[in-house]
Amino acid sequence: MRHAKSSWNDADLSDFERPLNKRGLEAAPFMGELIRENGFKIDSIVSSPAKRAEQTAVLVKDAAQIKCEIEYNEKIYEARLHRLLEIVSCLDDNFETVMLVGHNPGFENLIKILTGKTEPMPTTALAIIDLDIQNWSETSAGSGTLRDLIRPKKVS
Repeated sequence: MRHAKSSWNDADLSDFERPLNKRGLEAAPFMGELIRENGFKIDSIVSSPAKRAEQTAVLVKDAAQIKCEIEYNEKIYEARLHRLLEIVSCLDDNFETVMLVGHNPGFENLIKILTGKTEPMPTTALAIIDLDIQNWSETSAGSGTLRDLIRPKKVS
């Protein structure tokens, strides 16, 4: 999931500290409700610690009524494709389904390398990728199939 829409109102804030704006604060719980309504099972959430991603992860988790703790991984912030592949490859095999919360362009590139599909990831978009692997360490180019890509504007 890409983080929800962030605010650019305070020029004194660093990129890392930018919070969600009003639209983002509404879209994140909306997507969480969709996750809950569709019965998507999420065993773990791993998020960038950037303020906008952190807020998105918390709002989605609460609205979806996901029981797991959120793990914050600083490597997701500003991660390029190979770093994201490394993060996925190192996920705990006890988790079957993991939701990453982070940023573009890395997430669009991750979808492309895993599935071969070029898809735009606007803010709060959720890509559901089925990986043909037994362990997370087997994650590689072409190992995934894009099952669905949910964009909040297309749903609402």
